[in-house]
Amino acid sequence: MNQDFISPINTQTWSNGRHPVRCVRVIQETWDVRTFCFTAESPLLFFFKPGQFVTLELEIDQQTVMRSYTIASSPSVPYSFSITVKRVPGGVVSNWLHDNLKEGDALAVHGPVGNFNCIDFPSDKVLLLSGGVGITPVMSMLRWWFDTNADVDIQFVHSARTPKDLVFYRELQHMDSRLSNIQLSLICERTDIGETWSGYRGFLNSAMLSQISPDFMEREVFCCGPTPYMKAVRNLLQQAGFDMDRYHEESFGATPVEVIEDVELLAQEASDLADELERTEERLTISFLDSDLQASILPGETLHSAAAQAGLHIPKACGMGICGTCKVRVTKGQVAMEHNGGITDEDIEAGYVLSCCSVPSGDVEVEY
Repeated sequence: MNQDFISPINTQTWSNGRHPVRCVRVIQETWDVRTFCFTAESPLLFFFKPGQFVTLELEIDQQTVMRSYTIASSPSVPYSFSITVKRVPGGVVSNWLHDNLKEGDALAVHGPVGNFNCIDFPSDKVLLLSGGVGITPVMSMLRWWFDTNADVDIQFVHSARTPKDLVFYRELQHMDSRLSNIQLSLICERTDIGETWSGYRGFLNSAMLSQISPDFMEREVFCCGPTPYMKAVRNLLQQAGFDMDRYHEESFGATPVEVIEDVELLAQEASDLADELERTEERLTISFLDSDLQASILPGETLHSAAAQAGLHIPKACGMGICGTCKVRVTKGQVAMEHNGGITDEDIEAGYVLSCCSVPSGDVEVEY
């Protein structure tokens, strides 16, 4: 390797934005989980907060598709980063990554962003709870503490369906065997024919948690996993009287049916309201300076909606202010933004907003 590539003097530091990267390694973790490792096309140090995520910009069937994945690696190994992806039946992106992304392929990533991380919520006693591929953000945290020899009392509890579904199994055992401040507990829902398992069985419950972590009430809790797992953990902690200000979670699971129904109801109500507003309210003018285009929108519509009406496509992945993909800069006017960690305070101070969750309060000019 060229020594200039790894020279700190010649290497820039990652910041939230769009970056070209190249896949340099693909690792088969389990029968349906793979890790994809990336480095920058130009020398770059990938510093981020353990637990944060990136958004991949992919070309699938001649369409640009954006999808967010948690970084599984640690910033203590800064010249590359990795994501760990489970193949999901019917999942467009996960299946495409497993079937098509190979070593040497180039793509773009956006980020890093995310409020779910262990840097913003420091503690000397933590409990990491994960289910399935939700292990990735807490694994990043564990790797960070392990590599930096942090003086943190760590209890790591991971749930999987069967022993063959345990992601990072050997690495977890290695870290557990090396450091006395790491306590590893693995739970398998069941065993398939021919499998043996001597660890915890079934589902995480209050009795099991009390046995694994008798002092869990004193710990900072970080949790990630499928929607049912997250809900069960929240209920378990709330029933125990846990201080939920010390509970932090991240989830990229499927949208619950009740949420979809609520959204559909709200959409109908919004449509009815829009019809009424169109008759009674003045429209706002949104000017896109770089494209020399304008859109006339109703009060309450987002900048992203205005761009679509003007015939512009601002890429987005989540639509909820999480991924940070739809960031634009407002040069004139005011907007109200309700994001979920997809933008930094520095970007906000510089005038940037996330178009998917930013509602103009008057005429606005945007750099796009």
